[in-house]
Amino acid sequence: MPRYVAFLRAINVGGHVVKMSALKVLCESISLANVSTFIASGNVIFDSPKPRTQVETAIEKKLQSALGYTVSTMARSGDELAAIVEHVGRRGLDRDVRLYVGLLKDAPPAPIIKTVAAMSNDTDILSVSGSEVYWRCRTSFSESTIVGSRLEKALGRPVTFRSVTTIRRLTARLSKTQP
Repeated sequence: MPRYVAFLRAINVGGHVVKMSALKVLCESISLANVSTFIASGNVIFDSPKPRTQVETAIEKKLQSALGYTVSTMARSGDELAAIVEHVGRRGLDRDVRLYVGLLKDAPPAPIIKTVAAMSNDTDILSVSGSEVYWRCRTSFSESTIVGSRLEKALGRPVTFRSVTTIRRLTARLSKTQP
């Protein structure tokens, strides 16, 4: 059975607080197996025989019903996470650069990819590869020159970001639990 990580957008921001134990129970209630959470930023690890898009929709519907607000969900399989880590490894990182990975539901069209890349500057470099946005910051995320809402508007779709360190840790965790 495929193992996934669901990345939940803005689950614990804007006055909303969901305990990870409650999130685990909600996910188990829609027949996801071997559910666990990873740090309190909305990362849920689970097994499901369903395709990624069906799992994303099921989680979103359950959370909307239970919490009363929309929680965009982007899921990735262990293999997809490993591909992200490999992509990052091929590009390398300077010591003064922080890398964040934005997860989208699907790959945006070429004109949107160009618009996002055009937002880059000396401090922030943006690129899109497949259904991921790679954001290289020469400062902290909170001090970036790029405004997340403006980036999301340019993308025309929800995106949720995680540090490359979190992506690597999740990938390692999934590889340890694979048969």
